[in-house]
Amino acid sequence: MKKITSAYANKWLKSLEEDKEYWINKEEASSTYVAAINEEPVIPEYDYAEVAATIAEIDEKIAVIKHALNATAKVQVKDTGMSVDTILIKMAQLNKRKAVLDRMRKQLPKTRETTSYMSRNAVPEYRYVNYDLDLVKQEYERVSQNVMELQMALDQYNQTVQFEVDL
Repeated sequence: MKKITSAYANKWLKSLEEDKEYWINKEEASSTYVAAINEEPVIPEYDYAEVAATIAEIDEKIAVIKHALNATAKVQVKDTGMSVDTILIKMAQLNKRKAVLDRMRKQLPKTRETTSYMSRNAVPEYRYVNYDLDLVKQEYERVSQNVMELQMALDQYNQTVQFEVDL
């Protein structure tokens, strides 16, 4: 049993994925070779059983770490316990909404539309906001605060909460 934090687990998972990619690339490069009929072939060093066993071992470690990471992942956000995946989904949703609100809060109450002035009788047109700018600004601040609270709770969890991995 090994005790680790979520942050460490994610770094470990990245390292394992890089190792796996190395072995997959090695297999791809070494499992076949080309030789002309009239030449001595240069056969790359390759042992299928070794490569397959190594990849399977890495996959098993990844599965164990991901299970431990997801099985214990309850994060306290204010007075609510949330799973890590729920927090990540919620943050993505809130960030999309925040981008819309940011665009809306930056609008001027009235702006002149740019049109082609080829005709002398062109009448200027104006675009007006059809919402309460103050309300949108308040909502932007509320959504921004929610995103920050979720991120802070997740950061604290990732850096401090330890869980056991049986490898």
